[in-house]
Amino acid sequence: MSKDMIVERIGFRDAVARQPESLEITRKAVAETLKSLDIGGFAGMTVGFAGIGASYQAALAGAAFLRANGVRSFAYCSTDLYESSDAGADAFVALSASGQSVEIADVMTVRASRPRIAICRGSDNPLAEITGRVIATHSGNDNGASSTGYTSMLLAIGLLGDRILGRDTADWAGLPGMITDMLASVAGPAKSAAELLANRAAIDLVGAGAAFATAGEAAILIREAVRVPAVGWDTLNYLHGPMEAMDGRTGLIAFGEGREVQIAQDIAGFGCPSVLITSRADVAPADRLLAIKVPGLGNEIADAILQIIASQVIVAEMQDAAGLTDTRFRYPQSGTKLKAWSAATL
Repeated sequence: MSKDMIVERIGFRDAVARQPESLEITRKAVAETLKSLDIGGFAGMTVGFAGIGASYQAALAGAAFLRANGVRSFAYCSTDLYESSDAGADAFVALSASGQSVEIADVMTVRASRPRIAICRGSDNPLAEITGRVIATHSGNDNGASSTGYTSMLLAIGLLGDRILGRDTADWAGLPGMITDMLASVAGPAKSAAELLANRAAIDLVGAGAAFATAGEAAILIREAVRVPAVGWDTLNYLHGPMEAMDGRTGLIAFGEGREVQIAQDIAGFGCPSVLITSRADVAPADRLLAIKVPGLGNEIADAILQIIASQVIVAEMQDAAGLTDTRFRYPQSGTKLKAWSAATL
């Protein structure tokens, strides 16, 4: 039997409700691991974050976080690293909640000469063996559309990043309590957002920096849990043509306090329902525009956690409204995991 606890698949809404508990468990577990973890080879080096699927979105957030704090850092979809034999970075943070994703295992195996740390749900998995160093989040039960697994990975990235930086960048201990309050405050607006975005042919999601990662992860959730086509876009890239497809059949979710506000306002003015998730409290209500206020901490990882949880609440409402509560993936793919796929476990 694995030395890690058995993790079970639960309903998406139930997984979202676990966020304060899960993140507190993760915070304590990761802090304890970091007391003795050897991060030799990371100080002063270019750090690459690599993952696939939701873990790639976490990689984007991690790289944005370190760059914002003066560390040269890049995010890679694991398959980006197949095509070159060079390292891509001086040291790597390998991301896979299960530790079983084939692609990240492949590219970390061929980079054995580089310092590598894995971030996974548990410590007993192939990726942990390959990297030789692992941070286990112990995030626990989750849904196939990742909820606690994603946010706990972000929190572990933030705590590891602080260790690399040699300083604290956020009040991580206060985050679970803040999320408890936020889950209560966004419940009503999230239901309104789901009603506004009902019956969309497609939904665009827009954000910059770590919020670009949030946009990408929220798009994956909408595709997985609601079965609606959705795509995440970088804020300024979105202005260079992609928004031309928006009209009364589509929807938008924007994350941020800058140009994202104007984008949400403009798109609503085009007749397209728009939701803005922001820390600003001065966005005037308008027809087809709903602003949902979330706390803003000025830390890329902490803010990404808060914004994606607000998105998860919206997705849970959309899933219920679509009659898809607790449904499973229709198209499980062979060859993506090192272990046989199971409908009951993650």
